[in-house]
Amino acid sequence: MAPRPAWKGYLKLSLVTCAVELTNVVTHTEKVSFRVLNRKTGNTVKRIYVDSETGKPLGDGDEIKGYEVSDGDFVHIEEDEIEAVQIESSHTMALDGFVDKASIQQIYLDTPYYVAPADKVSEEAFAVIRDAMAGKKMAGLARIVLYSRERPVVIEPLGKGMVLTTLRYDNTVRQPDTVFGDIKAVKTDQEMTDLAELIIDKKKATFDPSKFDDKYEDALLELIRAKKAGKKAPTAKAAPKPSNVVNLFDALKKSLSSDGGSTKASSAKAKPAAKRAKPKAGAPKRKSA
Repeated sequence: MAPRPAWKGYLKLSLVTCAVELTNVVTHTEKVSFRVLNRKTGNTVKRIYVDSETGKPLGDGDEIKGYEVSDGDFVHIEEDEIEAVQIESSHTMALDGFVDKASIQQIYLDTPYYVAPADKVSEEAFAVIRDAMAGKKMAGLARIVLYSRERPVVIEPLGKGMVLTTLRYDNTVRQPDTVFGDIKAVKTDQEMTDLAELIIDKKKATFDPSKFDDKYEDALLELIRAKKAGKKAPTAKAAPKPSNVVNLFDALKKSLSSDGGSTKASSAKAKPAAKRAKPKAGAPKRKSA
């Protein structure tokens, strides 16, 4: 069964328009999910709206959305009134600027969606827009109303289709300096950096998402199978917590050896660094690990 589109509308480049639909990239259908049960009866339970003052449950159609304008004072808004709010981006994504995708900081990227032509008539115009962006190696900026919020988005070619990624607003993103500002500048030892680079070289790999295993999901399934069979829940040994590194240089050398490297390799890499950082006569020598 084809996935249900998350949005249908139009993609527009100047006077060129085509019908498109957005489909979620991510699916959670195969993940373990739990229902809430009544411990005594084993029956499933359901949530109901209850009046915060009277404690009485609401009947069908009794609930309404409200926007608090002051303490305890709400403006009532009907669902059909919200649905009636329409702006251009409710139905049209107008490509109003183009950028190099790499220029967008990772912290602004949010949720990806596949973009495909919605009908046969739109396929040619869709292909022209897609191929033009691919030819210029550019991504388009637009806006879209998605889940009752207008969101800035970036759209780029992806194979025969395109991928749209919603972007976060600047005022919702904590800037790096607010978190990293207190980190002190540290002058690193070149010899230790060389050892760390050797470890990285040993672990170099090709990105393959099919090799990502959800070990927590597997552990949950093991628990469920055990309980279903009437057995006790499996007890797993807690993973040892890493301790603080006392001697960083020694820890790097041991890491390299445990990853299949050798002290010879580390010495070969470290010697040029030692020559570059050779101390002047009379200067105190660095303590060796």
